[in-house]
Amino acid sequence: MRSTIVSSLIWLFGMVPAFARERQIDLERSMLIVHVQKSGLLSAAGHEHTVMAPIADGSIDDGNEPRVNFRGMSSTMTDQPEEHQSQVQHTMQERVLESGRYSEIRFTSQAIKSTGDGRWIVVGDLSLHGQVRKIQVTVSRLQEIYIGEATIKQTDFGIQPVSAAGGTIKVKNELKINFTIATK
Repeated sequence: MRSTIVSSLIWLFGMVPAFARERQIDLERSMLIVHVQKSGLLSAAGHEHTVMAPIADGSIDDGNEPRVNFRGMSSTMTDQPEEHQSQVQHTMQERVLESGRYSEIRFTSQAIKSTGDGRWIVVGDLSLHGQVRKIQVTVSRLQEIYIGEATIKQTDFGIQPVSAAGGTIKVKNELKINFTIATK
């Protein structure tokens, strides 16, 4: 009888790691990509931008109570090479993101709802530019890689979209964010 209890306890405690599914995000294989589009009467004279935003740390737990959280640093966001990259990078860091004041960007899930095999709607808090707002993210999984997208409005986070030439060339308020997150 005693050996049965001991065997059962060993089996039960041996199973705990199978249910605990929290894994660290693989920082080398994970990235956020922000698509900045143009608008305005003279938008043809403007540029669209792709901004790479590396993830600094985070984890995903797809166990019984799934959750995800990650953190990035606004100072590590980089505009992809273009003719005026240094000017765009400076404007993004100093005027738009104000990286000196608001260095961290955080996302913490609040609710994750399955929408099918390997697909979810994730609702969570995004902390950006000193503001916290709820956003909705669509996510799908391909093996150990999570792929998804969300759309946010800059003004929801206290960011005024950049404009030039009296507003005839400007950045759209809405930003599309794509991501690829791999786990270790």
